[in-house]
Amino acid sequence: MNFSWTDEQQKLKADVIRFAQAELNDNVAERDKQSLFSRENWQKCANFGIQGLFVPPAYGGRGYDLLTTVLALEGLGYGCRDNGLTFALNAQMVSVQVTLLQAADEAQKQKYLRGICSGDLIGAYALTEPEAGSDAFSLTTEAKPVDGGYMLNGRKHLITFAPIADFAIIFATTDPALGRWGISAFLVDRDTPGFTVSQIQEKMGLRTTPIGELYLEDCFVPAANLIGEEGAGAAIFNSGQEWERACILASQLGVMVYQLETAVAYAQSRRQFGKPIGKFQAVSHRLVEMKLRLETARLLAYRAAWTIDRGEPAMMAAALANIYMAESFVQSSLDAVYIHGGRGYLSQYEIERDLRDAVGGPVYGGTSDIQRNIIAKELGL
Repeated sequence: MNFSWTDEQQKLKADVIRFAQAELNDNVAERDKQSLFSRENWQKCANFGIQGLFVPPAYGGRGYDLLTTVLALEGLGYGCRDNGLTFALNAQMVSVQVTLLQAADEAQKQKYLRGICSGDLIGAYALTEPEAGSDAFSLTTEAKPVDGGYMLNGRKHLITFAPIADFAIIFATTDPALGRWGISAFLVDRDTPGFTVSQIQEKMGLRTTPIGELYLEDCFVPAANLIGEEGAGAAIFNSGQEWERACILASQLGVMVYQLETAVAYAQSRRQFGKPIGKFQAVSHRLVEMKLRLETARLLAYRAAWTIDRGEPAMMAAALANIYMAESFVQSSLDAVYIHGGRGYLSQYEIERDLRDAVGGPVYGGTSDIQRNIIAKELGL
């Protein structure tokens, strides 16, 4: 792997940072309190080209490779204090957009990928159900073949963007007897009869990202909205998992850089017992650990993206990156609170919000425990 960046890549990251700092940090604390998603800021990101980073120009994107995209998303996390927005962007890109890019037909790509890149459309990725989380393929949502298409019935749970999405990618079983080989994927527009959504559900962190449930009751979906072939749902899901595990937390790298810089500056300026608190080993060692986690997480993320770009198997690399980024962000956020002391615990200083946002990392997008199972399997265990 070449560890150097081109001038173009460095400029892209710098441009993303400037854009995020200038355009995306309005009233974040208040929006977090009220669990408000900013469609205006989402559109600003689309206008800048965030949603189209790795999408080919033929579908309205910018055509960067995955490694360059990860670098840009790192810049986004550094410049933007709204972790909910950056998570939502990452999730949209590496679940909805990757699925469409890899498995959708030309007409579906032109409609949905173009709509996402332009900011006109937001999509939800609906696999999880109340009884199908880590055991993803135990889902019970059914898609019964009928004349001209399929009749969908079921419920989807803990779905990012569910309350506001313009469309959803729904995974449902077309033949329960076949287990995972009977699962198919469908594009369902928000205004489809029989398709309803819940209110936004309150959560601990990432509060500016709406999450909720989707309900399908005798929801007719035309055959043209089937993604790929009938029974290909499990393969479609699996093909996108390397991307998701490697990249869904990419913006957290930038947040960890910002955390470290902020904590170092505070440790240099805050004085106790006649000297800066950074001179105390208990504080300085926390900062060193934050730096170590950041650099290690960054290298794992870059390697996973580089491996995917080369077309090589990346299951192990992606799972390692996912675990380490998720758990490092939690621990470094906790260290940032400790270093800032009482100020770190108060909401007005916006230190504790990172910790609340970080806790979701080991849970969503495949739990850290599941990632460890994947790695163990890759090791032959």
